[in-house]
Amino acid sequence: MSAAPQSLPSTQEAALTPRERQLAVSATWLMIGVAIHGVMAILLTLIGVVTALNGASLDSIASALIGGFGPPADYAWVAALGLVLLAAIALLLIRTGVQAHEWWTWITAVGTIAGMVAAIASWRYLPGIVTIVTVVWGLLPVALFRGALRSNPVASKELRERMRGGRAFAVLTVYLLLMSAFAVLLFLANAPFSRGLATSVTGDLGRTVFAGVVGLELLLIMFIAPAFTAGAVTGERERQTYDLLKITLLPRATFLIGKLESALGFIVLLLLAALPLQSIAFLFGGVSEVELFVSFVVLIVTAIAFGAVGIYFSTLTDRTVTASVRSYATALIVLVGGPVLAAFFGGPFTGAYTGSGTGFNGSPVLEAFWVYIGAIISSLNPFTASSASQTLLLNQGRTGLWSATLSSTGGTIPLVSPWISYSVIALAVAVVLIALSVHRIRQVED
Repeated sequence: MSAAPQSLPSTQEAALTPRERQLAVSATWLMIGVAIHGVMAILLTLIGVVTALNGASLDSIASALIGGFGPPADYAWVAALGLVLLAAIALLLIRTGVQAHEWWTWITAVGTIAGMVAAIASWRYLPGIVTIVTVVWGLLPVALFRGALRSNPVASKELRERMRGGRAFAVLTVYLLLMSAFAVLLFLANAPFSRGLATSVTGDLGRTVFAGVVGLELLLIMFIAPAFTAGAVTGERERQTYDLLKITLLPRATFLIGKLESALGFIVLLLLAALPLQSIAFLFGGVSEVELFVSFVVLIVTAIAFGAVGIYFSTLTDRTVTASVRSYATALIVLVGGPVLAAFFGGPFTGAYTGSGTGFNGSPVLEAFWVYIGAIISSLNPFTASSASQTLLLNQGRTGLWSATLSSTGGTIPLVSPWISYSVIALAVAVVLIALSVHRIRQVED
């Protein structure tokens, strides 16, 4: 009688060990690929800096890495660096999916391979071969086990529970009422007839309404996303159900990713419901489909990043209130600190994308340094990144790569639109926070 209960766990462990071992091997290979891409990004950055300091040309380096991108070589170098960083983030995401046994890992892997194949075919992007080999080799152990990657049961459970009650519909109703009231107020405050003008509505009104609606969405998302995820672990502990989850066969990464997926699913519903309000700007003009796409990407990335912040603090504390306070404090620091830092250190960068000049008359190296510092600082906050991207689009018609003119020499340096660098930084932070959350849970349980 006493031997039977002991044989069941050993049987389950023996049945699961091969699959878990293969998944661990896959995660290890993918992490090695991330490290390789990180080294490549560091080397590319150092090469670019040294080349610029010596006044040399990047033509030979650019042609070796991404020969089909075309002139100027500075653009090709920035494009190669950006693709390496995006590949590293994609590999991190695939590794997280493998740890959580998520079915979307295959979609991410196929999308990454397709993107690299397109870059190789169009621009002769040679580092893409390394990315493709890493993805294929890293997922080969997973492919040996059919059904190793599946839909997340925690996400399905959480979404069903969230949508069955009246709270979700109340949040959606209040959200849309706030957005609608704010859009109407913006229209009434900026309409020509409200200022005693007889002219017709112009594109300025459309841009104002669009920017206001997107700005309010960003503000709400920054505080709604942590609210949905700050109780991911602490809530289970407070309800005394966490011990029950621990004895299941669910990996800890599956549990955390499921909580994040359920929160993001509802946030995406909020964003889709507000799309008609953003589209009102098309009636007035002044807003393009590109701006609508960019704004939606920034909103989604912001939701993922701040949702990961809530998950992370939920693993650090024992109470939901404490996790929520820390998450809101982080959101407030990003909200206020980003514009403050941009105001102090982003002057040269602001002058570069507005076309008013950087204001430097001394060393071109120092001028370029401050322009890049300002670009990085502006990319740490969704509001500063969105505002700078819209101004850049209006002044230079650029949404991707662009050149900043140096006041000291009249030369140019390559840059990317702030919304792209913000998306890369935010996604990288989100993936790292999720990995730290999984490590924290395992550390506490061990």
